Amino acid sequence: MASQGSASSASRSRSMGSMPVVKCYHDEVAPLRTVRHEGPTQGKRFFGCSHWPRRCGFFKWADLTDNINELQLLLFEKDVEISYLEYEKEELERNVKMLKEREAQLEEEVVELAIENTETLIAIKSAKMDKKFMVALVLSWVFLLLLI
Repeated sequence: MASQGSASSASRSRSMGSMPVVKCYHDEVAPLRTVRHEGPTQGKRFFGCSHWPRRCGFFKWADLTDNINELQLLLFEKDVEISYLEYEKEELERNVKMLKEREAQLEEEVVELAIENTETLIAIKSAKMDKKFMVALVLSWVFLLLLI
């Protein structure tokens, strides 16, 4: 009879409905059996090679198979969660990329507006200077006419 630790690492189990299908070391279905001899394990269920106790010596307690099924379900749930989180991560990365592109566009617009504002201020100052020049010119003509 093989030890419990090595038996669980070398066997494969697969769930079909509520009854797991467990295969022994030589890839045959291991039937579910019950301990019949008297002792602390009497009535406990186990999987053993269909040629048990001869041939490959496969042995696994049935309650360990239930633990394996629970762990397989937990692993599946974690895989689904990881897939969902990876999808969310990709979605966030796309959003960050889009926001960075929008930020670059807005920065370009700010630079263009700053240039326009500077040009407008120069034009306003120039118009004020032209107005002052015109006022000075008119006043000089008025002064000249007064002198004459």
